[in-house]
Amino acid sequence: MSLRDAVARNVRDGDVVVIEGFTHLISFAAGHEIIRQRRRDLTLCRLTPDLIYDQMIAAGCAKKLVFSWAGNPGVGSLHAFRRAVEGRTLEIEEYSHFGMVARFAAGAARLPFWTLRDYAGTDLPKANPRIKSVTCPYTGEALATVPALNPDVTIVHAQRADAQGNAQIWGLLGVQKEAAFASERVIVVVEELVDERVIRSDPNRTLIPAAIVSAVVVEPWGAHPSYAQGYYDRDNDFYVGWEEISRDRAELAHYLDEFVYGVQDRAEYMEKQPRLLERLKAGEQRCAGVNYGF
Repeated sequence: MSLRDAVARNVRDGDVVVIEGFTHLISFAAGHEIIRQRRRDLTLCRLTPDLIYDQMIAAGCAKKLVFSWAGNPGVGSLHAFRRAVEGRTLEIEEYSHFGMVARFAAGAARLPFWTLRDYAGTDLPKANPRIKSVTCPYTGEALATVPALNPDVTIVHAQRADAQGNAQIWGLLGVQKEAAFASERVIVVVEELVDERVIRSDPNRTLIPAAIVSAVVVEPWGAHPSYAQGYYDRDNDFYVGWEEISRDRAELAHYLDEFVYGVQDRAEYMEKQPRLLERLKAGEQRCAGVNYGF
């Protein structure tokens, strides 16, 4: 279905929403569609909320952020996020990276919590009362626990899928699989739709199976300015440029007006930036039938 329909059917006001992908395959297109549909009171969850969540916070979509690190990678702060925290208009709930991984893993396994060691010697349990201390019943060791995270909807960008939703990803992985299995609804956004025979010919690349997918959306360049291995490179210039845009409320509002509210879909977004294709399109570096080029 279209991204507009997928978001309209599966993302509701007040939902717990996850847009995952670790530097790679971040569905900016889906985040922009959520902004266009003016969803409100969302709890946004992600290991590393970067520019897309900064944009969603600036647009008024979020009431809470659950995360483990927030920033503009390699550049600096997320200034809309920072203003919202300092202005007390956004709740935050902070974990370590592995704490968030553990929450998704528990949610995917339908367990109530996950145990870990990595909070020893840190102040995070003081800042976040949802991190609990327990004693191992087998060894007597002091451990920490984090609660399971079961989102209402998880949105994953992938390189390709079939019409049933069997989605394949290669290159850098995050916790897309765990977040998807933990979620009630799953939207898969892909660079291209392929025949089921292509998926079956290379089954080990299938990260998200059709059985848990609610909607399949074909949206080329839907991860820009992040990247899709074998399709297009990361737009580092955009990340650097976001520092200045996000510092200024008026500049950020102008960006949203032009590139989010001012377009109907990702195709129009791309039409406004005709040089992206020549500047970022991946080269050829084939391996077992897929392109690892950048």
